[in-house]
Amino acid sequence: MLQSIALVVAYDGTNYCGWQSQTNGLSVQEAIEKACKEKFKHKVTVRGCSRTDAGVHAEHQVVAIQVDTDILVEKIPFVLNSSLPDDIVVKSAKYVLLDFHPIRDAKYKIYRYSILNTDIRVPKMMRYVAYYYKALDIRLMRQAAKFMIGTHDFKAFCSSEKATKTTVRTIYDIQIKREKNNIINIYVKGNGFLHHMVRIIAGTLIRVGEKTIDKNEIKNIIDSLERKNAGPTAVAGGLTLEYVSYDDIVHS
Repeated sequence: MLQSIALVVAYDGTNYCGWQSQTNGLSVQEAIEKACKEKFKHKVTVRGCSRTDAGVHAEHQVVAIQVDTDILVEKIPFVLNSSLPDDIVVKSAKYVLLDFHPIRDAKYKIYRYSILNTDIRVPKMMRYVAYYYKALDIRLMRQAAKFMIGTHDFKAFCSSEKATKTTVRTIYDIQIKREKNNIINIYVKGNGFLHHMVRIIAGTLIRVGEKTIDKNEIKNIIDSLERKNAGPTAVAGGLTLEYVSYDDIVHS
């Protein structure tokens, strides 16, 4: 009998063409489906809560699978991890309703964008940060971020509109923190995100921090609905899917 199971997955996205299966390289989805087929002895379709791009990482990607198995649910992470590459890991598994959908049922998502803000690169960190050598004014970045909070048409912060019916999204909160080791983390919490939206938000806030975009221009950029008015798309490696909330359906 088919059972619906939600997995919480973490991965280093450096070696993958993104979450979604594609013809131009190995995806995270494909790697998990391969491990599932090996362990459950039948084809398994894996649905993720976020279609992360090539090079983007995840700490809490929630995926849904439907399997026919006698393996205890608490054992499934260990079973799948034995067939997964070292840069993908299943952190937990839990039974859910058959109609559970990891995108539709998500209440909010939190992405983290990490910037290494120092004059000298740190080689071991470069896969997981955007390196930026100019000093960034974090106070100005925080003030600019306030204009982005709320429900807006984020067309100016979208690289492609092909896969979405509307470019209106709600940002619940943006926190910007200067951490140890010269890292600035930007945490963006929202109900959903457009293609490259968080990376464009990060690129725009970097321009504010270096004082090439005025903090008060953010409202005008949003209202313009023109991609050319926002900042650049920050590099993929700095982005991590940090957390997704589900009304107690899925836990870490």
